[in-house]
Amino acid sequence: MSSLLSRYATPLTTGLFLVSLVSGIAVFFHVGTAAFHGMHEWLSMALIAPFLLHMWKNWRPFLAYFKRLPMTLALGLSLVAGLVFAWPSLSGNAGAGGNPTLAIVSIIAAGTPTEVAPLLKKSETEVVAALKAGGFTAADAATPLSEIATASGKNTMALMATLAALKAK
Repeated sequence: MSSLLSRYATPLTTGLFLVSLVSGIAVFFHVGTAAFHGMHEWLSMALIAPFLLHMWKNWRPFLAYFKRLPMTLALGLSLVAGLVFAWPSLSGNAGAGGNPTLAIVSIIAAGTPTEVAPLLKKSETEVVAALKAGGFTAADAATPLSEIATASGKNTMALMATLAALKAK
């Protein structure tokens, strides 16, 4: 490996790991999520290249870890921890541990303007009028909100934003 790559593999790995660490903590605690989410995803992907360079540079010392129990235990525990988090999706039981906000949006989107109007403290006529004013041309009191969004050529989240704006009035 060239001395340039050798000189920068570990510092780049360290720098990008620190960015990933800070942004991951921010995303976990929902602090500045809009700013940190994309940063965390993309710079964590960029971390792969210096990590591979670091591994290449330190291959022999790295292999020595496999002669001792701690590496086997750490890899085994990491695999088990990953499976614990992935299991609900892999087994088809993801609904129980999914994002509760998205679950509520799905429940509301299955409702009609007539059913949702009381939540907004508005009449069904006001809800339908607000949806039509927001570009949801297929809005009527008896059609589920998700169907209104689809028939109007828009997505459900845009419809929810329209309803949220109506609630704010």
